[in-house]
Amino acid sequence: METLERDFDLTEIINGEKVMGPSPFRKHQRIAVKIFRQLDRFVEQNQLGFAYFSPLDIIFEEGENRLQPDIFFVRNDNADIEQDWIRGVPDMVCEIISQSTYEMDTAVKRAIYERYRVPEYWIIKPESMTVEILTIEADKYKLHSFATLDGAATSKVIEGFQLNVSDIFA
Repeated sequence: METLERDFDLTEIINGEKVMGPSPFRKHQRIAVKIFRQLDRFVEQNQLGFAYFSPLDIIFEEGENRLQPDIFFVRNDNADIEQDWIRGVPDMVCEIISQSTYEMDTAVKRAIYERYRVPEYWIIKPESMTVEILTIEADKYKLHSFATLDGAATSKVIEGFQLNVSDIFA
């Protein structure tokens, strides 16, 4: 039972504090699956690395910041961080925002991802049906791509990848 509990633990360590988030709603999971399918297909076809989905810990700093983004990507040349969990900085993280996680995902986690210089941060907002892709420039996130329901957001880190917004919110 202990192994099973560890495998499905939704506890994150955020700035040194243990935080237990609720399990996501069905709508959140449907969006996550649709994003993951697009991403994973592209990454696999182009042999770029590996896409992952939550719950899987990214340990930025043991005991200080251990997060579980909804989806993330590790490039082939960064594969040494793929251990028991992910120990280091992935190349892209994606958070699907809900009303209850808005501040945590868009302010607190964003600051952590920025501090550890995660190259790309995707912010998915189901309520407004928008996608923002931020990239690190001079130690700060800057907007790289923005798309609404009728558009596609483009990744800088996953070259050639476009996230079709209408497909994920349909």
